[in-house]
Amino acid sequence: MPDETRTQTHTLSPAATDRTAVDVPAPRRWLTRLVIVGIVLAALNLRPAITSLGALLEEARVGLHMSGSVAGVLTSVPPLCFAIFGIAAPRLARRFGPGAVVCAGMAAIATGLLIRPFAGGTAGFLAASALALMGIAVSNVLMPVIVKRYFPERVGSMTGLYSMALALGTSVAAAATVPMTEALGGSWQVGLGVWAVLAVLAVLPWIGLAGDRGAAARSVARPGAGQSPAPRVTRSRTAWALGCFFGLQATGAYITMGWMPQIFRDAGVSAGTAGVLLAVTMVMGVPLAFVIPRLATRMKTQGPLVVALGLCGLTGYTGLVFAPAAGAWAWALLLGISNCAFPLALTMIGMRSRTGAGVVRLSAFAQSTGYLISIPGPLLVGVLYQHSGGWELPIALMAGLIVPQVAVGVLAGRDRTIEDEC
Repeated sequence: MPDETRTQTHTLSPAATDRTAVDVPAPRRWLTRLVIVGIVLAALNLRPAITSLGALLEEARVGLHMSGSVAGVLTSVPPLCFAIFGIAAPRLARRFGPGAVVCAGMAAIATGLLIRPFAGGTAGFLAASALALMGIAVSNVLMPVIVKRYFPERVGSMTGLYSMALALGTSVAAAATVPMTEALGGSWQVGLGVWAVLAVLAVLPWIGLAGDRGAAARSVARPGAGQSPAPRVTRSRTAWALGCFFGLQATGAYITMGWMPQIFRDAGVSAGTAGVLLAVTMVMGVPLAFVIPRLATRMKTQGPLVVALGLCGLTGYTGLVFAPAAGAWAWALLLGISNCAFPLALTMIGMRSRTGAGVVRLSAFAQSTGYLISIPGPLLVGVLYQHSGGWELPIALMAGLIVPQVAVGVLAGRDRTIEDEC
């Protein structure tokens, strides 16, 4: 980067509270407030494109004449886009600045959500979805970087705020899509397209932050003279463990977001209630996404948290097999707790490197690798559902994936950084 600055790095202890690797001057007060608003609005828009479709998947499938297998492909598109476009985020951020890239990402989300229900046919629907998901992908990778740059002494709390807003947007979209669709005339196209309004609002603060390239881009700049080179994350066992953990938790999350309403509907639950149950699952992330990152930064290792979340997931999936309708609310709650492996993974990304350059590389590597790992899951669930005629086999697959998730999560949560291994 032409704008080189001197940075001072400190050893980051996982037991320390909300410390960062980059020692930078505090931004101006108005800029801090604008960044907070931007982070919250961006986070609110990182999942409605997915959960709103989950609530109306049956209607969209019928309207687009999709088979169960094709619908499985549709639920696999988000992780595929996240993996492909997430890789490009660090390079784009170095060239244009993180604020400008996130601003473009929010604009892509708004455009994709607006045109996808009316694009005509499955191919157009998928293409517009990919545009929105491209915007989500680059924002996913850059949010930890922006948090680390602007809030060097509050990484845990700001990651919690970001994760909490993300969970809130996810749950609101799941709960409100069906009743809002009915209130707007019953058209599933309108019910999906209306979420573009929220994305348009998210563009506004990032327009102001797009010009702060010189400040924010420092956290993703290539090392200058006298600086330690960024670590090669592919040589780190911790990075690979974190990537696998991220991928397995993402697999469970996207299967849940894409298929849980259908599981409950097939068990005799109404469409509206099924959407609310998905919202319950997602809303669990609102309080827990704030608590878990703060708790994780105070622990020497994060393995106990990984195990506790995994046990909740196993219990919830077991309940879905034996009493999907009778215990629906309990299973939704337990799976919601299990899905909080996502904010834990984000927190561990910030804790497993000592430098800003290391964090951005680890974030891109772990998320891109993780989303690649998660691609087959939703597709395989759709295939098993169509060919088995029931949910026993798909749910057994979901439960089985919890075991390796816990194993690699314990490895990723060890008290070490990628610089120790590279």
